[in-house]
Amino acid sequence: MGGEQDVPLSLARPDIGPEEEDLVLEVLRSGRLSLGPMLERFERNFAEWLGVDDAIATNSGTTALHLGVRALCWGEGSEVVLSPFTFVASANCLLYEGVRPAFADIDPVTLNLTPENAAAAVGPDTVGLLPIDIFGYPCDMPGFESLAEMKGLRILEDAAQALGAIDREGSRVGSRGNLSAFAFYANKQMTTGEGGMIIPRDPAEAERIRSERNQGRAVDMDWLDHDRLGFNYRLSDIAAAVGVAQVAKLDLMLAERERVAEMYRLALGEIEGVELPISGKDLERRSWFVYPIRLPEGCDRREVIERLAADGVPAKAYLPCIHLFPHLRSLGYGEGDFPVAESISARSLALPFHTSLDKSGVVRVAASLERALGG
Repeated sequence: MGGEQDVPLSLARPDIGPEEEDLVLEVLRSGRLSLGPMLERFERNFAEWLGVDDAIATNSGTTALHLGVRALCWGEGSEVVLSPFTFVASANCLLYEGVRPAFADIDPVTLNLTPENAAAAVGPDTVGLLPIDIFGYPCDMPGFESLAEMKGLRILEDAAQALGAIDREGSRVGSRGNLSAFAFYANKQMTTGEGGMIIPRDPAEAERIRSERNQGRAVDMDWLDHDRLGFNYRLSDIAAAVGVAQVAKLDLMLAERERVAEMYRLALGEIEGVELPISGKDLERRSWFVYPIRLPEGCDRREVIERLAADGVPAKAYLPCIHLFPHLRSLGYGEGDFPVAESISARSLALPFHTSLDKSGVVRVAASLERALGG
């Protein structure tokens, strides 16, 4: 007979309910599907939740990062330091403007780039730092700010995976006054389906970013008038409606993700050789984006993934080191350049993780993983 064990689990699942449906219907019935009041409402509510003066919605986290690169005037012939252990958009947003990604290795515990490693990678062409809060763990922003001040650099924080995280000084990630970008893909802490947000440093910068988001048209200009190069990076009011509902329950969703992470900690803690992600230290607190474990050294990850799949448990090798992608290898990078990142990448595995995952699901994942590892 079939049973619960036969039903495949979801690797990720957005937390969508009647609130999102009601607001989407409100937009559809209004006839204002783009650049309408729902977009302004979403930006205003998000900024209020984060504790900042302004927030600018875009159609993806990647486009938010790209607009940040342009706002900082990073361009051809310059370099920006970042981690190779990240999603490829962190580097692509630099390449769009002819900026060379200058990679540096990561901390083996937090998995983030460290200010010390970044400092060693700073060269004569370095104009900025792009710290990434990987897997929702806050990077050492006070340390990066000190390095930036000492070297005359600017910062763009890639907080795409870290909405709700708290840094070592007790500040919410993205709220320190640096340019920062978030992403709202369907597996993130909150979603708009596709979408992103950039946090500007001042009103003049916000005006430029809003103009470039909308084909280079200023707020007070006619529909067909444009006074600078721009892009179609707008977020629709339909997506913004989902965002408004998501922000309203964001605290609850973050708490639910923390609940699931704690269940995993208890269920996986006794499996020999498996390394679990840390939730925080001192004031630092992770915002749970995915649940990334590290398999034992020498383990055949592909075989583990196949055995889990046979049990209806999806898992993903997460993340690859992006300096080994062909278009970044062409810049002169290769195997062995960043040994910590490469070792972590070879053993990392993302397990099913979302707010609707209950204790029985977590226990099922743990039992399947133990079997897959030969326990």
